[in-house]
Amino acid sequence: MTGAGRIRSGARALCLALAVLASPAVAVQPDEILDDPALEARARDISQGLRCLVCRNENIDDSNADLARDLRLLVRERLEAGDSDTEVVDYITDRYGEYVLLMPTTGGANWLLWAAGPLLFVGGLGLAALYIRRRGQASEAGEGALSDEERARLERILND
Repeated sequence: MTGAGRIRSGARALCLALAVLASPAVAVQPDEILDDPALEARARDISQGLRCLVCRNENIDDSNADLARDLRLLVRERLEAGDSDTEVVDYITDRYGEYVLLMPTTGGANWLLWAAGPLLFVGGLGLAALYIRRRGQASEAGEGALSDEERARLERILND
């Protein structure tokens, strides 16, 4: 193989490796996929919003954990039983709690979690404005704070 051939072969291998790495990691096994493409699409949409309880911030479609597989199968079972998307999510939330949702609701005590970020940001802006305002007032008061005698003493200290 010539040098140019090796370069082309290496470039192809690099492109193939990058394509594999750039593809999304989906843990859904072939035996889990539903025969009905519409139901499978609904199952995938629902799965994108459900958290793997083992992996924490990964949806159940991307997780290889056994519990994530069980949840994927449960979603598909509920869809095959005729449940709507919201009924499936409600069923799983009733069994596993609201933590299973990647995007929790804003009702109940969750409103505090949703409001905490903006409230802390506004509070921080207020504290920063107060600090800057007081700092400006302190520098104005500090300019005329020395008497003539103190100024003369300061000059002597600095010149020695």
